[in-house]
Amino acid sequence: MDKRTFKNSIYNEFTRIGKVLSSPKRLELLDLLSQSPKSVETLSNETKMSTANTSKHLQALLDGRLVDYRKEKNFVIYYLANQKVIDLLFSIKGIAEEQIAEVNLLREEFIGRNNELDTIKLEDWMNRKENGNHILIDVRPQSEYMNGHLDGALSIPMDEINDYLKNLPKDKEVIAYCRGPYCVYATEAVELLQSEGYQAARLDAGIHEWNQYQDQYSH
Repeated sequence: MDKRTFKNSIYNEFTRIGKVLSSPKRLELLDLLSQSPKSVETLSNETKMSTANTSKHLQALLDGRLVDYRKEKNFVIYYLANQKVIDLLFSIKGIAEEQIAEVNLLREEFIGRNNELDTIKLEDWMNRKENGNHILIDVRPQSEYMNGHLDGALSIPMDEINDYLKNLPKDKEVIAYCRGPYCVYATEAVELLQSEGYQAARLDAGIHEWNQYQDQYSH
């Protein structure tokens, strides 16, 4: 093999990842799987795709070695191939936030409701998390909470939140978080809580941002 043949071959292998990530739905699937392993049916429901289309996208991710799977009875459960896939997702989002203005505009408009909702940065929450004047709730599905959650968080899935309202004290601020800065569950939870008379705010972070923060300040 000469030098040019090597270069052509190696960059062709690198582009396999780029080709796999060229689909918005595949990025969304990776984001969902970064929270916890999931069945094809669960992923289909979350992404509003047919089971057949979901399976096709998962096969592409499998071919790109970004995911793996196991069988549990009649279900096929997919999960990320390794932690570096989460790092890759962080890099993609970070570059997009810095280079593409529309990303931040869309997030501020839809997730932050154009600054109409109280939003707390992760560092600010870390500085006050021991003072006891708030309750932190995780509004993701319980399977994701069980896979990993922020210290002290209560699991109150968004689709069950009405059943928990009567148990939340109104003399403390309720801080809601979900899958991260682009997840709408926390926004919906805060809007609901405020409409019921609670003092509520959205935490602008999720489990991965928290883990990254912990790693950064533990060294």
